[in-house]
Amino acid sequence: TCSPFVHFSKLFRTQAVLKKDHFYTTTTTTTAHDSSQKLRKNIHQHSLRVLEWDKVCNCVASFAGTTLGQQATKTQLWELNPSYEESKTLLSETNAAVEMLKHGGCALEFSGIDVVLVKSAIQHASRGLPVEGKEAFAVVAILQLSETLQLNVKAACKQDSDWYNRFMPLTKMILDLFISPPLVKSIQQVIDDDGLVKDSASSDLQRSRDQVRMLERKLFQLMNSLVMKESSKSSSLEVSKIDGRWCLRTGFDQVSTVKGLLLSSVSGEGSLVEPLPAVSLNNELQQARGLVAKAEEDVLLRITEKMRKDLEEICDLLNTVIQLDMVIARAKYSVSFGGTFPDLLLTKDKDGYFGVEYHTSGTKTSNDDLTQKEWILYLPNAYHPLLLQQHQQSLKKARKNVTNAIADIRRRKLQPENNSLKEEPDVNIEYLEMEVAKLEKAHPIPVDFFVDTKTRVLIITGPNTGGKTICLKTIGLAAMMAKSGLYVLSSEPVRIPWFDSIFSDIGDEQSLSHSLSTFSGHLRQIGAIQALSTCQSLVLLDEVGGGTNPLEGAALGMSILESFAEGGALLTIATTHHGELKTLKYSSTGVENACMEFDDINLKPTYKILWGVPGRSNAINIAERLGLPNTVLDNARELYGTASAEINEDGIPGSTYQNSLSTEVNQSEECRSWFLTLVIIEMEQFKQDLQKHVQEADHYLILSRELHENLLVANEKITEHRITQRYRMMKEVSEATVITTRQKNLVDNKQKITAKEAHQEVSNDSHLYAEYAKKSPSENRITLPKVGDMVHVLSLGKKATVLKVEPSKEEVVVQASNMKLRLKLSDLQT
Repeated sequence: TCSPFVHFSKLFRTQAVLKKDHFYTTTTTTTAHDSSQKLRKNIHQHSLRVLEWDKVCNCVASFAGTTLGQQATKTQLWELNPSYEESKTLLSETNAAVEMLKHGGCALEFSGIDVVLVKSAIQHASRGLPVEGKEAFAVVAILQLSETLQLNVKAACKQDSDWYNRFMPLTKMILDLFISPPLVKSIQQVIDDDGLVKDSASSDLQRSRDQVRMLERKLFQLMNSLVMKESSKSSSLEVSKIDGRWCLRTGFDQVSTVKGLLLSSVSGEGSLVEPLPAVSLNNELQQARGLVAKAEEDVLLRITEKMRKDLEEICDLLNTVIQLDMVIARAKYSVSFGGTFPDLLLTKDKDGYFGVEYHTSGTKTSNDDLTQKEWILYLPNAYHPLLLQQHQQSLKKARKNVTNAIADIRRRKLQPENNSLKEEPDVNIEYLEMEVAKLEKAHPIPVDFFVDTKTRVLIITGPNTGGKTICLKTIGLAAMMAKSGLYVLSSEPVRIPWFDSIFSDIGDEQSLSHSLSTFSGHLRQIGAIQALSTCQSLVLLDEVGGGTNPLEGAALGMSILESFAEGGALLTIATTHHGELKTLKYSSTGVENACMEFDDINLKPTYKILWGVPGRSNAINIAERLGLPNTVLDNARELYGTASAEINEDGIPGSTYQNSLSTEVNQSEECRSWFLTLVIIEMEQFKQDLQKHVQEADHYLILSRELHENLLVANEKITEHRITQRYRMMKEVSEATVITTRQKNLVDNKQKITAKEAHQEVSNDSHLYAEYAKKSPSENRITLPKVGDMVHVLSLGKKATVLKVEPSKEEVVVQASNMKLRLKLSDLQT
């Protein structure tokens, strides 16, 4: 039997051996996993750089109100790779912030908060060091901001309870902010708005500062008297302070009779002397200042102790404010550039089709919605964010130049006597205004992106400078913006999948450090993308198969795209100049064509996409319009017809890949090429006509909406006019009835009154009725009387008893003395 100690030792050794074996296995697995993660991160960040995502991050961060908010926004957008649920949360936060900005009463503005000082105050307090006055004042500012935000949100929710949900999840975040009125009050009692400790903070501080002020006055009087004495001797002296001590500085090459301590003497600059009578005063001043610093430190230490009680809550408040600043930055960017809240989809691949789709709210989409059922990527009128930003900045600068020029002209008119202003050249206002008008017309051209659920590979063809690369970057940036919680710069509705990664191969991949050519660099990048992409990835390939022999490049490009179509990324979008790649649609499933539209008349691209249409060559047509000889053009067309690869009967690239071709085959290929060119031209025309009809339909829809709104406004005005006319007629009839009845009563009155008194009575009654008639119908309207109520009849000037009430006719039957009268409600008064 082993002792407990021996048994434990054996068990420990056995576990150690097992852990050692497990360590080697785990280390190998972990190393491979870390290497894969590092490669994915490098490829991912490289893809973001070529998309210029870092520039978008900088632009979004510029909308943050604090320095820490700007840094955090930039870091989050660049480094964060959120999951689908995290992306939904980010979008819901941005949407809530947009609602707050629209509301107006809950503006989140953090530019007045110095979060750096707040952070420094937290660090000092955590170490037990005294906070500085400006740091304490910054803490007060952030606590007051917290209280203001809570009051604004509560007021908005009290006004309309629906705002509580519309502001979520920011509602909960704001209502949970830490507030501490006692701490704010205690700091404000001892710290002023400039971050300085008040004299009233402590009695010791008050006495020490009074002592400093008294000594400063004495030293000033002493120095002033010494300077006055020396001035009579033509000696130039000036008062200076060195390390807080009052001194006298003599001029260059001048000798002073003032006795004192020589502090410094530099040739060509004069001497610095501390007068003997000032030495003791300076010493006392230094001691008094030391007492002031000690008293201020005691006050600040008391503030520190109070902060330490709530230090964790203040730290959480700072983090929440920075988080809110990041959310507001995303919202302000989205609103500033006219973005649209994206419907972010979570797709699952099922035999080439996409299964359950969810909104960002997490609810299942309706299968009855045709748009939701057909499109996986739906971006109408999508803008490249950097082009839109550049345009807005240029337009803003041009408008500012006009404003400055107008202000400069007004300044010259107000100062006509200033000759220097007259010599300045006149500013051409008309030229600056023309620049503004030109920029307003040169708005970036939006592009429509409509990719259906069956498309796995989209091939975009078109000429150089036609906008193919911009289209790739626009899609990639839109996907990153939606994933990162930003609105997408597109018209409604926006439907875009959530991509786990966005890989791109755009631009020159030449690497001298790795001895790679441009072609080799592209292949290396594409190989890494193909290895890392999943069924939820987006792949963007620019000029696939380029940089080498056209035939080999086309074949390689077709092979690469076929591999992506058969399995790999959720969506692959590629641009190319190779005409052979557009035939891939007819030999592989899940492949679709698109091309950049080209204006044959003006010989320039329109930067618009024609969907479902393969691009056609425009080089020979352009050369013809530019005046090349016909012999050159005819020869080029003949060579193009025999060398171009088109589609044969089986959907396979034509026989131009063979080394030998008979004359008959060449002629057949020429006919087929000519026929396909006509088909492409007809398809382009069809697409253009369709787009034109869609634009006309949209125009007529807008007109119909405007007409409907105008009809509603006209109907409302007619109703108001009818009510006004009815009231005017009732007023005129009632006025005539009152006057006639009053005159009749005056004639039949048995009392003896003079004609003057009768006239005066009639005039007074008419005046009273005129005052009554000036009132609005709502003011003259009385509540519906009941049978038996006593009411006042205006036309008789008497009270009567209600006998019958007819609400539908707005009439009542009353008994006045021996008379029964049927009257309108408007003739009664309570």
